[in-house]
Amino acid sequence: MKLSGCAAWGALCVALGFALCTAPAGAEPPPTAAFFKRPQLRAPKLSPSGRYLAIQAAGKADRMWLAVLDLQTMQAPKFIAGFNDADIASHHWVNEDRLVFQVSDSPDGSTRVVAEGLWAADRDGSGFRQLINSDKQFITSSSNITDRRLEMNWTLHAVPPDGSGDVIVLRRRWATDRESAGTQLARLDTRTGQMKNLSQGIPDYTSRWVLDWRDEPRLIETVNRGRSQMFRRDESGRWQPWFDDDTHVRKHPWPIWWGPDGLMLGTQGFKGYSAVFRLDPDSGRTVGEPLVSTPGYDFSGRLITEPGSGMLLGVHYETDAPGTVWLDPTMKAVQADIDARLPGSVNLIECLRCAQASHLVVTSLSDLRPPRYYLYKPADKVLQPLAGARPDLPLAAMGQRDYHRIKARDGEELPVLVTQPAGGVKGKAPVVVLVHGGPYVRGTHWPWEPDAQFLASRGYLVLEPEYRGSTGYGFKHFRAGWKQWGLAMQDDLADTLDWAVKRGWADPQRACIMGASYGGYAAMMGAVTQGELFKCAINWVGVTDIGLLSSIHWSDISDEWKNYGMKRLVADPETDAEQMRRTSPLARAKEIRMPLLMAYGGEDRRVPLKHGSDMKAALRPDQDLEWVVYPDEGHGWFNLKTHEDFWGRVERFLARHIGTAAGPSPAGQ
Repeated sequence: MKLSGCAAWGALCVALGFALCTAPAGAEPPPTAAFFKRPQLRAPKLSPSGRYLAIQAAGKADRMWLAVLDLQTMQAPKFIAGFNDADIASHHWVNEDRLVFQVSDSPDGSTRVVAEGLWAADRDGSGFRQLINSDKQFITSSSNITDRRLEMNWTLHAVPPDGSGDVIVLRRRWATDRESAGTQLARLDTRTGQMKNLSQGIPDYTSRWVLDWRDEPRLIETVNRGRSQMFRRDESGRWQPWFDDDTHVRKHPWPIWWGPDGLMLGTQGFKGYSAVFRLDPDSGRTVGEPLVSTPGYDFSGRLITEPGSGMLLGVHYETDAPGTVWLDPTMKAVQADIDARLPGSVNLIECLRCAQASHLVVTSLSDLRPPRYYLYKPADKVLQPLAGARPDLPLAAMGQRDYHRIKARDGEELPVLVTQPAGGVKGKAPVVVLVHGGPYVRGTHWPWEPDAQFLASRGYLVLEPEYRGSTGYGFKHFRAGWKQWGLAMQDDLADTLDWAVKRGWADPQRACIMGASYGGYAAMMGAVTQGELFKCAINWVGVTDIGLLSSIHWSDISDEWKNYGMKRLVADPETDAEQMRRTSPLARAKEIRMPLLMAYGGEDRRVPLKHGSDMKAALRPDQDLEWVVYPDEGHGWFNLKTHEDFWGRVERFLARHIGTAAGPSPAGQ
């Protein structure tokens, strides 16, 4: 179980001294695997003091193991925990001496993990203990203490900043439990496995917990019958109703943080977008002007606080790109120094006790490359590369990514993330409209992303519209997408393509639409109704029958969503039956005349395989169709071999229909 020395750690020993160079781009684009394989090192995290660094790295049998490096002595780092048949997927410091971690599928497809479990170990590899069961019995090279393990519907929720060695765990409702059971919270000792219940007296339908700066439960949200109710814990420990709100049209400020001395922060609409306000701890209403606002974007981010004191040091946020505002003058100066040394990238500083830490971890983000990691020593301002250089993904093979704001046909503003073909736009390029899933999420982000960059490396202009219904761009934009599947939401995709054509970037005769989940649905609706715009469509794990979203009983969609959310946001099977028929690709399959590529996961419970198989059966006998099912995949691909096969199919499919194999469009078009 425990290994040490550079023989077991060659990758990191080299990485600590590597030069940040970029291999020249060859004539051929990078291979498919380069885009989708996991890195050899990832997720560096500092201990509370900043002395020790925990990182996931390729260990035995190329599994991701957990290792710790002493940054003071710089002795050879140690693998402290790992499995022979699964990857460690996430890890957290509990205190200076102890860590917890979870597992995931192995990218070679040999192990599929449904429940991520939870384990703990000391930083020297001792004190190993399983705390939460996984659905698999993993093989390790050390013994397990298995008593007191929680059932696999428990998961890690938070790590208290008190250094106690405890964690906060959350119990998710079993599918066989009554829906009113909701979620439950407990405090778990990582050494003994003993648990303290934090859920005494909670109301039914509990869906969300708000913890205070000490990670003590202070607020609870329940969701039932389309209504959201907030409860707060009084001084006696009882949960008291506080306010009631609409699940989707929130009029009351939304608490996000409870700090020392009763300081409460929350989000509320401000000039069309959510912003962070100080809240009155009694009424919950906003006080004064926003503390943080991001015009053009709803606030999305995380407060940076000092463990122990709860002092607010800064805010991580995301607008067109991630960023940080530091309130602490020392950290503000550190950020400025790092940014000056790493120009042209977004540099996020991670630390626990930031002001006292001997080292800081810097994650450097760019649209042209995967993340790079650095260590920064505040005392002497030394910035040291740690990991992230990828010579197999040369910059010259990547496309620049930028957000644009365009106007839809009805005047609605649409954010669009554009990834240029590798080398930049040089005349009219073949174009892929890549539609995000959800749909009620923010679907695009500026940093390097494998799907879009794979397409850009093959010479395609990639358009990713944040169509109406997407969140993160104000309530008006979200509300405009209600009950617009296949209607105005679909028009937004056409308007995005039209905008790029008018700018002279996109070849209107060589356009394809593709996407996963809702994006797969949109691709199929594009095949049904937008045949004059698109020459082909690619759908993976996509919805084809809107009615199945509510009628299918073996999916993982909750009854709350089926009975309330779907009827309000998508369509009501009783009152919108005709609209559902017109906007379900399955009902209009015979109208499709363009080539299709359809791919589904055999274990998908979000959009079960029936969506794909029914659609396949409903198509015309002479339909140009490429069809593939990956039996061991779920709602999206995890295994590297699946990525290689699927994206290889995508590359060949696009080449035939809009790429080099299809030939240029006729002159003047």
